[in-house]
Amino acid sequence: MRFRHAAFAAALLIQLNGFAMQLPLERLTDSPDLSGPAVRDVQVSPDGERVAYLRGAEDDRLRQDLWVFERSTGRTRRLIDAKSLGTDRTLSREEEARRERTRTAGSKGIGHFQWAPDSLHLLFDIGDDLCLATLTSSPEPALRVIAHGAGMLDPRLSPKGRYVAFLRDRNLHVIEIATGKQRALTRDGRGTVHNAEAEFVAQEEMGQSRGYWWSPDESMIAFKRFDEAPVPIQRRFDIQAEATDVVEQHYPLTGGPNVAVRLGVVPVERGRTRWIDLGPAADPYIPRVAWLPDSKALSYQRVSRDQKTLELFKVEVRGLKQTVLQTDTSRTWVDLHDDLRFLHRQPAFIWASDRDGRKHLDLKALDGTTLHAITDGNWQVDQVLAVDEDAGLVYVAGDTGTAFERHVWSVKLDGGNAANPTLLSERGGWHLADFPPGDAAPRLWIDRYSDPMTPPRVSVRDLDGHLIAWIEENALDESHPYHRYLDHHVVPEFGTLPAEDGTPLNFSILRPPGFDPSLRYPVFFHVYGGPHAQMVVRRWEHLFFQAIAQRGYLVFTLDNRGSDRRGRQFSDVIHGRLGDVEVRDQLAGLAWLREQPGVDRERAGVMGWSYGGYMTLMMLAKAPPGSFAAGISVAPVTRYELYDTFYTERYLGTPQDNPDGYRDSSVFSVLSDLKAPLLLVHGMADDNVLFTNSTALMAAMQANGQSFRLMTYPGGKHGLSSRAMTDHVQRLMADYFDEMVKGTR
Repeated sequence: MRFRHAAFAAALLIQLNGFAMQLPLERLTDSPDLSGPAVRDVQVSPDGERVAYLRGAEDDRLRQDLWVFERSTGRTRRLIDAKSLGTDRTLSREEEARRERTRTAGSKGIGHFQWAPDSLHLLFDIGDDLCLATLTSSPEPALRVIAHGAGMLDPRLSPKGRYVAFLRDRNLHVIEIATGKQRALTRDGRGTVHNAEAEFVAQEEMGQSRGYWWSPDESMIAFKRFDEAPVPIQRRFDIQAEATDVVEQHYPLTGGPNVAVRLGVVPVERGRTRWIDLGPAADPYIPRVAWLPDSKALSYQRVSRDQKTLELFKVEVRGLKQTVLQTDTSRTWVDLHDDLRFLHRQPAFIWASDRDGRKHLDLKALDGTTLHAITDGNWQVDQVLAVDEDAGLVYVAGDTGTAFERHVWSVKLDGGNAANPTLLSERGGWHLADFPPGDAAPRLWIDRYSDPMTPPRVSVRDLDGHLIAWIEENALDESHPYHRYLDHHVVPEFGTLPAEDGTPLNFSILRPPGFDPSLRYPVFFHVYGGPHAQMVVRRWEHLFFQAIAQRGYLVFTLDNRGSDRRGRQFSDVIHGRLGDVEVRDQLAGLAWLREQPGVDRERAGVMGWSYGGYMTLMMLAKAPPGSFAAGISVAPVTRYELYDTFYTERYLGTPQDNPDGYRDSSVFSVLSDLKAPLLLVHGMADDNVLFTNSTALMAAMQANGQSFRLMTYPGGKHGLSSRAMTDHVQRLMADYFDEMVKGTR
């Protein structure tokens, strides 16, 4: 007897095996974390002797405790138990927004910490207190509250440890630690004026989480000041469970005004702010600021409004004389990076660019002359991790000539092994590395590693990559929370398939446990597809997709052209029009998948979030009839005139300059062709992809007579990050596909 429905056959096989530990959806958000202890914000002490990090508590994985590993003893201990100090508080709107931008929304306990330069003190904030922990010979640290009061944001120790700076009421303040004396360095922050803070698009789209920078000698602070007054107010409703707030948000819609930005330098002890001339160019972006080692000069990067020109400036603090060190241009857009490093031993700096279509490093003189290439060849640098001038080495993260993996390498500063870097990461998979801060020669580094069969594990490594100690081995033994589900864990298969022009596209497939190619399985087509992102990688993935595969689905993911880490030729084809090449690539993936053994050609559902939600709508509308049985679109951009300046104009220009591109990139241009059943999901307090995107879609579909289902989340931001919302939306999506795709509900 042959079973038509593979899900039924798989369920029967589980019962016959006497094993009922299919991964339940409701367990995904429970504690302890199924993936093991969640270690984040890893920081090596300046002397390289200790490693501090945040880790979710056993009984509440969202509550962050502070832990420390000591190299001398090889022991790890919890330094600060957040629960014992009391952490319940209502976050300010600014702090909520900051956590949303840094993707830490929903977390509680300790939100920020930093090593002091002496490696014996740690600054951290908890509740409304800013505390300093002193490491002693006893297990418990000595704690001192150095500031108290609601509204403190972004505290940062000075480079020599005498001061702490922080934001309050839109102004920059400093505390002298020894005396506790506080003073405001700016006083005009109010209303639409923000000091020492990164503006919305800088936080959300430029990877700029801070708005002020200490000089190395801690005598000065450079800071951004922005005024939101030029940006029209978008009045949106934050609909909560039992109340509705009318929020007046200065949201910079594409083609419209940006905030007015200034860059200043203020002395810490006394003196007035001096403002740097940012030039006559209209509406520039200032995405990066960095001091030179001698504190006599600082640098800033200026990006033109059309994002086709990036200039690196050096500014002498005395007299504010400016010099252009580097100018990068592109016919599409320039990419931002954090790989600028000024050297101590010679007047030179390290700079990253896409000079041959892939990201590589050069050493440049302070007049902008290229001295030599540091890296080159058929591989790509993702990030500069550390520079050891004494040893003549640069430590970098990068690929292996394929985008599936990420590794840690050392390269010679003189370019001696530019095309043949030395591999430091031992196993194939995905490596994230943390090196000590500052410019001292590193003695060790931290490897945060995972692969599809290995949940995240954290180790201390020497400079040759050899294991020193485990911080979190996270072994999948019988004590691991995921062990009981391990027999059903599915390892993804990776491969490439051709786009319509022959370009190889990377994909991954999760097949249901006990996959039988003679049966036909429904497809859960997971799509993101947005630029500067990558989904198909060899790492431990979100267990939601494991649960979906174990429900009898074949889970398919593909990185279309426009996605990250494949070079500029691969990414730039989307310039001028979105939702075209990306959709064609995804549909080529679907056509390929439908020819594979075990795939039910008539039962495929597509689901995506954010840009993936947009892609879901475009794919449903552009796919041949019958391609998809249903789709789920979560928090989609539906019309790019409703999204922000920096992101949208990078790829489409302005609506005034590219009206055809905006029209063709809009969901509404093809909406009448959307025939498949749709579930639309959106948070009702989303300040990133505004809820207006979905209300406009609802109205248009209603006018067209198109049916759809809707789920909205009161108080939900873009990530729907509370446990209750995450639980609900995961169950909702699984049940909807069970009904509409699998046909079993």
